[in-house]
Amino acid sequence: MNRKLKQLQKLLLIAICFGLVGCAGLGVKPEGPFVLSTDSVKIHYSDTGQGEVALVFIHGWMCDSSYWQNQVDYFKSKYRVVTLDLAGHGQSGLERQDYSISKFADDVIAVVNHLQLKKVILVGHSMGGPVALEATTRLPDNIIGVVAVDSFATGFQWPEKQKIQEAVAPFKDNFKEQTYKLVTSMFPENADPALVNEIASDMASGPKQVGISAFSHLLEWMANNNYQKIRKNLSVPFVHINALHKNMPIIRDKIVFVSDVGHFIPQEAPEKFNEALEQAIYLMK
Repeated sequence: MNRKLKQLQKLLLIAICFGLVGCAGLGVKPEGPFVLSTDSVKIHYSDTGQGEVALVFIHGWMCDSSYWQNQVDYFKSKYRVVTLDLAGHGQSGLERQDYSISKFADDVIAVVNHLQLKKVILVGHSMGGPVALEATTRLPDNIIGVVAVDSFATGFQWPEKQKIQEAVAPFKDNFKEQTYKLVTSMFPENADPALVNEIASDMASGPKQVGISAFSHLLEWMANNNYQKIRKNLSVPFVHINALHKNMPIIRDKIVFVSDVGHFIPQEAPEKFNEALEQAIYLMK
């Protein structure tokens, strides 16, 4: 009886573990495949669909590739669809010490080169926008367009360089609480409470050392005016998809607005976002 009881307890523990893994993030996270980035960190990716043009989706800070599942399902009938987990996120490796925008771009380049993608549209949400632009500067023959999803021209006031440490300090003191607070503030008042809690909890549960390093580098990247520097010399079509709200800054780039949403457009309104992305791709022609 003792042996049977132990076996039952073991099976129950395994079931609980699988249940917890299954609930993590916003979608199913199957194992592999992986490719090595330039610093030998394993980068998890998915590759589905078919077509001459590949859509490569790049998630934001403390998110992962599962956040794009609604887009994978929708676009895989028309395009080759690729997602990846940037280093330190999702199933990718945690061995990196410095989670910079440039090194995240290396992760994207590693996947594009490994899959031998020749005609690529990079779609980056939030921090994924800067990562996409950085990758484009080093893949001039492969990238045919970039879509930045609520990355730029949002009206968000980025701190000046001398204020970055002050902005990061609360996250060092209590990463989980500050991340949850930050993420929930990015949703409109009428957002689905369950979705808000799901995304905020998921992002807040990520590795603290990754979050602080990546957040610091993102703030530095913006403070150094890298967006304007790269944008000025960008030779491929570039389109924004932004949440529509008051006091939007004036922008001369092509932009597609989505109403009644906050920062997490693909998750809050997947159908609206998919239509917006189709429109953004059309504007590149």
